Amino acid sequence: MDAEVIVVGLGSTGAMALWRLAGRGVSAIGVDRFRPPHRFGSHTGESRIIRTAYYEAPEYVPLARSSFALWRELERESGRRLLTVTGGLYMGAPDSPEVSGALLSARRHDLPHELLDSAAAGRRFPQHRLAEGEVALVEKEAGYLLPEECIAAGLERAAALGARIELETPVEAVELTGEGVTVRAAGRSWRARRAVVAAGAWNSGLGVPGLQVLLRVVRQAQAWFRVGRPELHDPAVAPVFIRHLAGAKPAGDEFAYGFPAIDGETVKVGVAEDRGEVDPDTMDRTPVPADWSAVAAFVRRTMPDLDPEPVRVAVCLQEFSPDHHFLVGPLPAAPAIVVLMGFSGHGFKFASAIGEAAAGFATEGGTGLAVGHLSAGRFAEART
Repeated sequence: MDAEVIVVGLGSTGAMALWRLAGRGVSAIGVDRFRPPHRFGSHTGESRIIRTAYYEAPEYVPLARSSFALWRELERESGRRLLTVTGGLYMGAPDSPEVSGALLSARRHDLPHELLDSAAAGRRFPQHRLAEGEVALVEKEAGYLLPEECIAAGLERAAALGARIELETPVEAVELTGEGVTVRAAGRSWRARRAVVAAGAWNSGLGVPGLQVLLRVVRQAQAWFRVGRPELHDPAVAPVFIRHLAGAKPAGDEFAYGFPAIDGETVKVGVAEDRGEVDPDTMDRTPVPADWSAVAAFVRRTMPDLDPEPVRVAVCLQEFSPDHHFLVGPLPAAPAIVVLMGFSGHGFKFASAIGEAAAGFATEGGTGLAVGHLSAGRFAEART
């Protein structure tokens, strides 16, 4: 055996898995086709929201809390600033998924929160223009992460703790062998007892044995807009936000999200919209007007202090599972392979805890973290 565990992909979750494995003293190799952090996958864009009042499902709340603690641990170990707490703002009609779901999670898990009507929200958060009848839920336990810094910190710590890292080494296949797994990459082969597969947009192209889930890769753009009054957008007073887009079909599939002015001059805003599947190897990453038309229209309509013409646009990739929830854990048909997949545009905040869960699965066969609802076998179970 070349190692106890091989980690395939060293982006968001793979870097964290390698850090947590190395911290346990496990012999581990990490392999990536690029040199992370990089601009080709899902973690580009300089900021990612982290939040606790999780509107997608209350089951995520314990995992979010674990993630906060582990990000702080990585900050202490690396000496890097990774996480800034700003509070979080969910806006929309009272029955919109973003507001009603966040309220459900807040109430079920006793999270500090406030519910404001449109007038009160407008007075307190003049960065936003709410329509009559809309509301805003405010939570304290939210903020933003610096994704490139997080990945760099995780890989630095993994290497310092003894992990071996192979970069610019495209993995071609992950195969089961009698004693474990073989990973083939760039004309070489490595053998290990377990593999953690976390290749993001490239997961589906690896031919992972026992993976019976169709994963979709879509293009996502983020745009930066010039602020008029910087004091309105300072992280001390401007929470990260998510806002329902009324009229999106199907309901809840499209929403806007954004950040304070981290650089003091611009605010990053995105609109989550599915414009069709793409190939990560052939997609042109050059921004085109279709990438920013929806978000510019949103800014023009709802954020009066921003210049609605973006000063910068960046393109990234998102990998979706069929139900938009993650796949975390060993494959039932191939238990030597732990998959971290399908993070569906809302996974980065959990990467630290997902990495810890992966280390548990790969070394002990399980984890105490709250990932039971994310079983990699749930789709196969649904078909039987």
